[in-house]
Amino acid sequence: MVDFHLSASLVFSILIPLLFFVISKLKTSTSNPTKLPKSYPIFGSFFAILKNRERYAHWTSDIVTSTPNLTFTLHRPFGRRLVLTANAANVQHVLKSHFHNYDKGDFFRSTLRDFLGDGIFNTDGENWKFQRQVSSHEFNTKSLRKFLETVVDSELSDRLVPVLENAAAHETVLDFQDILQRFAFDNICKIAFGYDPGYLSESLPEEKLAVAFEKAVKLSGDRFSSFIPYFWKIKKALNIGSEKQLKIAVGQVREFAKEIIREKKQQLEGKSGLESSSVDSPVEILELRPL
Repeated sequence: MVDFHLSASLVFSILIPLLFFVISKLKTSTSNPTKLPKSYPIFGSFFAILKNRERYAHWTSDIVTSTPNLTFTLHRPFGRRLVLTANAANVQHVLKSHFHNYDKGDFFRSTLRDFLGDGIFNTDGENWKFQRQVSSHEFNTKSLRKFLETVVDSELSDRLVPVLENAAAHETVLDFQDILQRFAFDNICKIAFGYDPGYLSESLPEEKLAVAFEKAVKLSGDRFSSFIPYFWKIKKALNIGSEKQLKIAVGQVREFAKEIIREKKQQLEGKSGLESSSVDSPVEILELRPL
């Protein structure tokens, strides 16, 4: 009888604290619900990603802001992982204080090489350092800073403001993301190529180069979301589907760039010296390289 009471008291002494622990955990999870997607062997969080593919930015932002340190790891199929963070200290660690430890890597570079080649946005190591030194030297010149001010000011006063004023006067709805994208595209083309596509003109025209560029960006990015890593390489080898469209879009962008370079070379050959003007870009000399 004594043994029974000892056994019962021992069981209760173990179960009661355990019960309180479980209840406290349940209360914690209820008061602080986690939004982390479930991860499965092989598949990772593919099903959650697929479900939220139309609102990926909002979905991942909701998850990040729900975590204690504003950082979480998204598990993709076949063991691939993606770390997302909104923590300023982490961003500074990766992009500034320990930047040399975070290469883009072969997977990133090979996925974007068809579109970005081996330019500064898609390279590592000494090649990146060299390109950064060249570009930083050019972008620190007074002539370029003045040119930037002139281009942006002109695009603001002659195009962006009139488009907004016209929409306000006629009470029309604008896709502001599209408007800002057009604004940025015009500025980049003027600064980098000395070419004005007029993408933010009042009629908001369809610019062939802009459409091809946007398609190339989207299709290149879609390679990362493929369920099977490098599956896009099979489609590329067969020249089918999205890879065929990407090839056409990249070809259009490259052909445009080559045409601009040919025109600038002809202009330079017809001049006795490299004199900048209100039309020519101070950085166009950097573009006179074979693609």
